Amino acid sequence: MATVRFPVLMKYYVDNQSEFFVSGSTVNELIGNVLGKYPALKPHLFDSAGVLRRHFNIFVNGVHIRDLNGMETPLKEDDKVILMASAAGG
Repeated sequence: MATVRFPVLMKYYVDNQSEFFVSGSTVNELIGNVLGKYPALKPHLFDSAGVLRRHFNIFVNGVHIRDLNGMETPLKEDDKVILMASAAGG
């Protein structure tokens, strides 16, 4: 199973965990499995049309999924998936 890491501000929605194991052969399947266990997280990741929110980034082994195969990026057992919200400020 891949390891999923969540930002500190999102830990509330995943039983206060910052990292845990989730199965999934693709990023999309992995996210679906996370949401199956933690459905309250869904509106924070996806908009009403089911599209990943623009301010949310997903990395597999340090590479943004937009530089891979997007949500269909294949995963291996030892992959590290990081979900990261963009920060803005001034």
